[in-house]
Amino acid sequence: MYNRFKTRARSGRQALLFPLCLVLYEFSTYIGNDMIQPGMLAVVEQYQAGIDWVPTSMTAYLAGGMFLQWLLGPLSDRIGRRPVMLAGAAWFIVACLATLLAQNIEQFTLLRFLQGIGLCFIGAVGYAAIQESFAEAVCIKITALMANVALIAPLLGPLVGAAWVHVLPWEGMFILFAVLATIALFGLHRAMPETATRIGEKLSLGELGRDYRLVLKNGRFMAGALALGFVSLPLLAWIAQSPIVIISGEHLSSYEYGLLQVPIFGALIAGNLVLARLTARRTVRSLIIGGGWPIVAGLLIAVVATVVSSHAWLWMTAGLSVYAFGIGLANAGLVRLTLFASDMSKGTVSAAMGMLQMLIFTVGIELSKHAWLLGGNALFSLFNLASGILWLLLMIIFLKDKRVGNSQEG
Repeated sequence: MYNRFKTRARSGRQALLFPLCLVLYEFSTYIGNDMIQPGMLAVVEQYQAGIDWVPTSMTAYLAGGMFLQWLLGPLSDRIGRRPVMLAGAAWFIVACLATLLAQNIEQFTLLRFLQGIGLCFIGAVGYAAIQESFAEAVCIKITALMANVALIAPLLGPLVGAAWVHVLPWEGMFILFAVLATIALFGLHRAMPETATRIGEKLSLGELGRDYRLVLKNGRFMAGALALGFVSLPLLAWIAQSPIVIISGEHLSSYEYGLLQVPIFGALIAGNLVLARLTARRTVRSLIIGGGWPIVAGLLIAVVATVVSSHAWLWMTAGLSVYAFGIGLANAGLVRLTLFASDMSKGTVSAAMGMLQMLIFTVGIELSKHAWLLGGNALFSLFNLASGILWLLLMIIFLKDKRVGNSQEG
């Protein structure tokens, strides 16, 4: 009770500083993936490795993002969100700088995995503290606006990364990532509140297993968490695979590759802005359903275009842009409802959500790579549509109870 009181008693400026510093850390981890992806062609060339290592770099990064979530959420419940979050930021900084010492593609990929562990702290610790600090409507608006800042990374990352490797060594990117994370670390140290409510409780493997069993036995939570993974998989698959699809497959320049990211992530930002405006006037349920139409329609456009012509990369980009707008509209509300579908402490619930999503991303990106290698753009788009259909089926289960998401708290 003391921690909740302390959080709500903070001044408006101090309360705002915490989300800003968290999103700067999130931005540094995202750009740590999105900016290096176009540079991966230079990386594999320097290490004399095959182009199949290009998406594998992202797979390793996301695998790291799944590796410790099972522990960090419950740990932050018991020793505090602040110390765990600050340790995570410091870890990411060291792992980025260690990349400068890599001697081959295997060492580089291992370090990508270690850097990816920095992702674990965002959802399981940082966003759990955000969710505990604000009421539902306010939290969804803050989350949507934070997402827009974080989405500057995939919007600008490919363009900046493509330009960077033409004028500077790719290793310098990791110094940039470390500098941004260092600024975020100092800000979090100053502004992050302590919201954990189980501080001092003993953490044992038996109790940890019991907590996770209770979370994972909750059918509505599972439907929501899996839906969040599947709905975002086409976007993550595109980020991982698009350097090969656009540059190697369609023989476009790295500059044109970067430009093709703009409509997709611009649409995602637009969806988040529409969500922020509608949150006070619409129920969370209606926003999720409203986002579902462009999600499915966009993935269908991409499939039809690439089946008709395997080189219809412009139509595929247009379809993914429509789909991305739907994600921006639907996802923040779905995150909130899924997190509160279980009564367990939010560090544990958030960690379970993150692990399920990262598992889907890690396996799904590798499957999407093989889909493209076997069937080109058409099979890649069909894979993405299958993910969208799974999301739709899971949403039918999640929203089966008409009361879910119909309140307008806050």
